[in-house]
Amino acid sequence: MSVFNGNRRIEGLDERKMEMDNKTDIKSLYLPELEEWMRQRGEKAFRAKQIFQWMHEKLVTDFDEMTNLPASLREKLKETCTLTALTPVDVKVSAIDGTRKYLFGLADGNVIESVWMKYHHGNSVCISSQVGCRMGCRFCASTLDGLERNLTPSEMLDQIYRIQTLTGERVSNVVVMGSGEPMDNYDNLIRFVRLLSGEKGLNISQRNITVSTCGIVPGILKLSEEDLQITLALSLHAPSDEVRKTLMPIANRYALKDVLSTCRTYFEKTGRRLTFEYSLVRGVNDNLEEARALTALIKDLHGHVNLIPVNPIKERDYVQSGRKAIEDFKNYLEKNGINVTIRREMGRDINGACGQLRKSYLDHEKEG
Repeated sequence: MSVFNGNRRIEGLDERKMEMDNKTDIKSLYLPELEEWMRQRGEKAFRAKQIFQWMHEKLVTDFDEMTNLPASLREKLKETCTLTALTPVDVKVSAIDGTRKYLFGLADGNVIESVWMKYHHGNSVCISSQVGCRMGCRFCASTLDGLERNLTPSEMLDQIYRIQTLTGERVSNVVVMGSGEPMDNYDNLIRFVRLLSGEKGLNISQRNITVSTCGIVPGILKLSEEDLQITLALSLHAPSDEVRKTLMPIANRYALKDVLSTCRTYFEKTGRRLTFEYSLVRGVNDNLEEARALTALIKDLHGHVNLIPVNPIKERDYVQSGRKAIEDFKNYLEKNGINVTIRREMGRDINGACGQLRKSYLDHEKEG
């Protein structure tokens, strides 16, 4: 079911992009930075705390909603700052499990997608970190049109803020696993995590934030030094360089032994157990030979394997593994001491796979 009209152009975005030039992205500032910004402009520092609360706790989308600020300060903010507020363009609601897939418009006319999922342990949101992606993973729709640009911290945050506002339900878990490679937008990612988990914001526990990477070795090493408690998920998808290269071009740059070595470093420095994402593709990486190789590869890494029945996309000919193959693969790993789960499929009836909704929107725009 579609709630918003996804087949229309987003009005006024070009004008808003022009207004953004040379203005401060205020929602991306840490509180001390905002306090300093206020002091430099002759304002009281305590006003920064009020503004920060309006943005990150009350989730307002307009400076005029900040009613405890003097009108003169609100006008100054309008003239010198942008307040990132994503525009809902479309939302698909699964008739199967209630999963909601949102398409949001950005101020420059680009669109991104985010997914809201309801679990027994709380509500999870999967967000995008880039507009498009340049990693080229063969089973992912996000990368089909390449990378447009990085998202700002405020654009990453506002996916969560808009969804929490639209659903009226608190978000308790966040996965940075939508369109884009988070480690390819490293500095903005780290700022986003610190703002999201800060006491003055939504205060989502870092242990409830998962960041997925296809294996950018320098990024993983930097992340291990950040003193964060987030969960790192490695998109593994194959137990050998040979098979992985057919699925993920990044494997031509970083060998598995180097990727897993950095994962070991991450575990040793943070104490956080890693998750290994493994998309099962029929006839490619789903037989017991691969299960044996995977066991040997990660058995000493204290990780958890998340088996993902691949979500087919029309531009690729990959087929989801059969139920028996999936269960046999899982059982082999478990019998050999590997902690493993099969990811519950969410939103299959609404093109739930990463990048599909954005891709269909862009295709329609080209046709129009």
